[in-house]
Amino acid sequence: MNLALFDFDGTITTHEMLPAFVYSAVPPQRLRIGRLRLAPWIAGYRLGWVSGISIREKIAYAAFRGMPEADYLAAGERFAREALPPVLRPEVMARIGWHKERGDTVVVVSGGFDVYLSPWCRAHGLELICSTLEVVSGALTGRYDGAQCVREEKPRRVRERYTPSDFDAIHAYGDTPEDFALLEIADHRWYRGEPMA
Repeated sequence: MNLALFDFDGTITTHEMLPAFVYSAVPPQRLRIGRLRLAPWIAGYRLGWVSGISIREKIAYAAFRGMPEADYLAAGERFAREALPPVLRPEVMARIGWHKERGDTVVVVSGGFDVYLSPWCRAHGLELICSTLEVVSGALTGRYDGAQCVREEKPRRVRERYTPSDFDAIHAYGDTPEDFALLEIADHRWYRGEPMA
C-alpha cells in the first residue's frame, strides 16, 4: 500500500480558496473594514516584503476574530458543498480515484482551514491534515490553533501521523514552492501536474 499526499489549493482546485472562503463567510461591512486595515499588508505581500504566513495570520484575525463558532461551522459546510465542486480539477480528482482504487491511503495536506476541508474530505473518503483556527468559549479568536500547515510544517505533520516505512512508496502532489518540503519526502513527486525528477 502507498501513501498519496495532495496539496489542496491550486493542486486539487484551480486556484487558492482562502480569499473565496473569507468573502463567503464574512459579513460585507466587516469585509470593507478589513480591506482598509489590511491594504498596507496586502501591498507588502504583493511586493514580496510580507510572507504568506504573515498575511494569512492578518487576514484570519481581521476576518474571524469574535465570530461565533456555530456561524463559522455553517459557513464551512456551505462553502464545501457549494463553492468547491465547480473549482475541482477533473484530472486530479481522477488521480485521487486511481489511488483509492489501488487501496492507497490518500491524504489532503493543506494550509487551508479544516472548517471547509473536513466536510469535503469526509464526502470524498479522504484523510486530512490542515490548518485550524482557535476557538475559545464558543467564538473564534482570529488566531491559528498551532502552526499553519505550510512549508516544513506539512512533512512534519505527515511524519507525526504516519510512519513512512509502513508504506511501499509515497506519492506527493503540489503546485507552489510552499509544497516543496512536502514533495521532498516522496518517492514519486508531481508539481503542477508534471512528474519531477
